[in-house]
Amino acid sequence: MLKWPEKVTIKEVGPRDGLQNEAKEVPFEDKVAWIDLLSETGLSYIEFSSFVHPKWIPQLKDAGKVASSIKRKQGVTYAALVPNRKGLEAAINTHVDEVSVFMSASETHNRKNINKSIQETYPVLEEVVKEAKLEGKTVRGYVSTVFGCPYEGDISPDHVVHVSERLLDMGIDELSLGDTIGVANPGQVDQALTDWKHQLPFDKIAMHFHNTRGMALANVLVSLQHNITTFDASLGGLGGCPYAKGASGNLSTDDLVHMLHQMGIETGIDEEKLKEAARYIQRVLDKPLPSHQMQMMNKERV
Repeated sequence: MLKWPEKVTIKEVGPRDGLQNEAKEVPFEDKVAWIDLLSETGLSYIEFSSFVHPKWIPQLKDAGKVASSIKRKQGVTYAALVPNRKGLEAAINTHVDEVSVFMSASETHNRKNINKSIQETYPVLEEVVKEAKLEGKTVRGYVSTVFGCPYEGDISPDHVVHVSERLLDMGIDELSLGDTIGVANPGQVDQALTDWKHQLPFDKIAMHFHNTRGMALANVLVSLQHNITTFDASLGGLGGCPYAKGASGNLSTDDLVHMLHQMGIETGIDEEKLKEAARYIQRVLDKPLPSHQMQMMNKERV
């Protein structure tokens, strides 16, 4: 019989990773109301926005205003993505709890996403990590395209390790490994985690799966078998995949919570309150969310 962990931590990235891919800009007041609803669900971590220049992500141009308006709940970490020192300064001014830095394991994707080579990105992030630590903040590092790149195809697991080690050496507290375009399959995840187990500190690893091809939950199950217990997810599957037109994107928080609870694994999250938050953002976006839980709920209400 397979042995599952007793508890899993879910990090909600919908307000950032979900909304940044939406064509429709969500009004500031609705973002705040949604994040406040998420804060009441039992989630211990919410990535509420990104301090990237508005010309790159106009949907999140109100990050500072959102940060100063949400009702912060004790025990919840409110995090934001920052690209450089300027973004960090803006985030620090809003009293963010944790900052996240990001880069890709793919050279081409990194250039298109950050406009820098991988080697050029390291010193920028190193400065952010150092300054954030001096401010007493924890730091999270995202590595994108660890299982595949839309431009380069398969990515070498050894290269993922090299990039990850550079970030860990900078002093990040957690490393999120992302299947950015949702190409990973359970066999691939199993092999990669088997290879990485002796090279990376699994107690600092989170997995960030996308559901473009419907394999996110299966990939979570494989990760659980490797004792990975932290996962990023977006409520309702909000987000989409910018490299696969019409495809669903992020692993759905509500589907993940439902599966884990059915397996007897604790998350600390109230499913009914999660549904309330999902219904709210679905109304705001005026479109059905792609998660299985929301599809079932929408059918029941017809």
